[in-house]
Amino acid sequence: MKKILIVEDDSDFREIMNLFITKMGYRAITAKNSYEAIAFAEAEAPDLIFMDMQLPDVDGVNTIAMLKQNPKTSRIPVVALTAWISALGEEKASKVGIATYSIKPVLLQMLKETIEEYTHGSLTRGEV
Repeated sequence: MKKILIVEDDSDFREIMNLFITKMGYRAITAKNSYEAIAFAEAEAPDLIFMDMQLPDVDGVNTIAMLKQNPKTSRIPVVALTAWISALGEEKASKVGIATYSIKPVLLQMLKETIEEYTHGSLTRGEV
């Protein structure tokens, strides 16, 4: 079963993402900050990471940079999720190796398509 790491400090949004991804048939792993994101990415080797850009400890751009510099996690695609539209933020995320930059709230159809694109999978349970 493919694994998806959700890095999100907002517990409600993290739980919604968790439920949606689980319903799609993937294993969801959740982290609430940069420290947990890096630890879970190394331990679990997820197939995809959804990264909030504003985390309580280290911002998403710097967290992604750390993941991309680590040989254990450098090949994992990372999709940035943010509530703020910012060309500068998108440019910074792009420079550290972000796969895609998405604005919250995320449409479920877009989320489904993104997951399928980066995990090269299809739905195994339920339809959205």
